[in-house]
Amino acid sequence: MERGFDIMKILLLEDDIELCSSIQDELQKAGYIVDCCYDGETAMIHALNIEYCYDLAVIDRMLPIIDGMTIIKAMRRKGIAIPVIIITGMSELNDRIEGLDNGADDYLVKPFHIAELLARIRALTRRPAEIKQEMHICFSDLSFNQMERILSCGKNSLLLTAKESEVLSAFINHPQSLITREQLIYKIWGTDTDIVPGNVDNYISFLRKRLREIGSCCEIKTVYGSGYKLEGKNAGAFI
Repeated sequence: MERGFDIMKILLLEDDIELCSSIQDELQKAGYIVDCCYDGETAMIHALNIEYCYDLAVIDRMLPIIDGMTIIKAMRRKGIAIPVIIITGMSELNDRIEGLDNGADDYLVKPFHIAELLARIRALTRRPAEIKQEMHICFSDLSFNQMERILSCGKNSLLLTAKESEVLSAFINHPQSLITREQLIYKIWGTDTDIVPGNVDNYISFLRKRLREIGSCCEIKTVYGSGYKLEGKNAGAFI
């Protein structure tokens, strides 16, 4: 079972609301954070805003208002290099070539099985073992050294346990994004674990205490019935 500190955040652009909801549900079950857009105008705003911190985009080619190809071209012109998968009913060879030549990394023809989409996402986001994660992550008044597990706020700092570090990394890499208990369990403990949601709540409680100890303005807030979000006083630019 693959495990890692970070929880990937995916932008899903699909105008068929029922299909979009179905894909979103399956991606979330697989442990991803997923934002959805149903028209090209809204999608363009999300796709070009680097503050949203997306790791990958799944884009329907035939979106209303602004088509998916135009969005991909705009992303590449702006230097946004995240992997992009086109999903479309256009299956001709020339359609595939056009999509790949204009900035897409992969092309998936509808109808497709969700298992194939998940496999393609894993393939596009798989990093060589020698590439190490970024050592320092900053958010609001926090600075976190992921390798040494040192959390700092101003002149105050403390050493986290290994598991506290993994849980915090999930939040600080995607500040102000909703993360469910199930996503935390999947990415940190794996699906073959006996851990229960109550144990996750305990680690959240530990981290809240740590944030208070170093005097941070950041909070891990409970979104009742859904999960948690890391929020900070000076974090208006993030989502």
